[in-house]
Amino acid sequence: MAEQADKLHKKIINAWCLYDWGNSAFSTTVEAAVLPVYFASVVAADLPGNTATVYWGYAAAFALLVSALLAPILGSIADYTGSKKRLLAWFAGVGIIATAVLFLVDRGDWQLALGCIIVGSIGFAGAAIFYDSLLPHIAGPDEIDYVSSKGYALGYLGGGLLLAVNIAMIQLLPGTLGARLSFLSVALWWGAFTVPLLRRVPEPAANTAGIGVGVNPVKAGFTRLGQTFRHLRRYRQLFLFLVAFWLYNDGIGTIIKMATIYGAEIGIGQLDLIGALLMTQFVGIPFSLLFGKFGSRIGTKRAIMLGLAWYTLISIAGYFMAVAWHFWALAFAVGMVQGGTQALSRSLFGRMAPKARSAEFFGFYDVSSKFAGIAGPAIFALVGQLTGSSRLSIVSLIIFFIGGILLLTRVREDEGIRVADEENRAAQAVAVA
Repeated sequence: MAEQADKLHKKIINAWCLYDWGNSAFSTTVEAAVLPVYFASVVAADLPGNTATVYWGYAAAFALLVSALLAPILGSIADYTGSKKRLLAWFAGVGIIATAVLFLVDRGDWQLALGCIIVGSIGFAGAAIFYDSLLPHIAGPDEIDYVSSKGYALGYLGGGLLLAVNIAMIQLLPGTLGARLSFLSVALWWGAFTVPLLRRVPEPAANTAGIGVGVNPVKAGFTRLGQTFRHLRRYRQLFLFLVAFWLYNDGIGTIIKMATIYGAEIGIGQLDLIGALLMTQFVGIPFSLLFGKFGSRIGTKRAIMLGLAWYTLISIAGYFMAVAWHFWALAFAVGMVQGGTQALSRSLFGRMAPKARSAEFFGFYDVSSKFAGIAGPAIFALVGQLTGSSRLSIVSLIIFFIGGILLLTRVREDEGIRVADEENRAAQAVAVA
């Protein structure tokens, strides 16, 4: 019996991680590597100056704003109704369809391209709330860092493998066909690797505590949010971490979203831009897992802070980037810490979030992440618009990393974990009764 339970547990973990394998193709091919370059060099090539970069930044900011506004209430509804997987499927479906429509985008279709990336990004971000919220339900305290890191490592591998195929298509097929087929391949890849999670990962029980059964889900969601805000002092460490995460993840997300279009602006070729980001994917695989082990040795919070210090150096070096090998070197440096800092952030938050309200709290996590994504690309775009160049934009990101480090020093994670454990025990007592 114990052996069978262990095998089932491993299957659930692997199914959860495979979603990272699937949806990471959207991050790599659509958000980071192919679409930004395709947008700047083909779709919006007729726009003057650095207008394509500016429009891209504003579109990213708008998509993240919508995602951030929806996240908390969607999380509360998912907890109350026990519908994390159903909502994940719905948002992933929206993102997949929008990504497939990018196949139709060609020269001059910059409005359609921006519309697709906005809708696709909202679907991607919405599904991520419910995906992340399943983590504390499937992984125990002693394995949550490893499972989160494994998800990121598989995400790098899956996204990187498909990006390699897409680069080959772009090189071998005529005109814009290769790039457009790469967007269609992302939609199919994302959809296929969503299926194992929907089939194997169990849906956590609905949490109607404090509200009762039969209440309208939207009303129940707002009621639950009100209860959370009335007890903010109880979750002080959790929300302090969220503010820190908001700051430093702003810098991380902006580097991911704006790196290739910044490189294209300063004259680095498309093959170098996409090739360097492909290398980042494969560098991220071992470093994500190593970073997880490193965090278990020196402490999760300390490992995150070390990664942020490394990001600060990367932002400063980005100002001096001038030739292709500079971009390759910085891409390698990013791959060393990108997955690790994000995986450990997710697992640390998962420890401090009560399981019965995991979707609600990961909704706040997503808000913190997405509001970070609003400020970063918007500031990047604004600085570039005011100066006529994006070199100072990349340097401006250090304020987010340094601010995040300073706030993290004030987070007492042991206190946050203690509060979550107390609430988990109370919820179990109610369920038994």
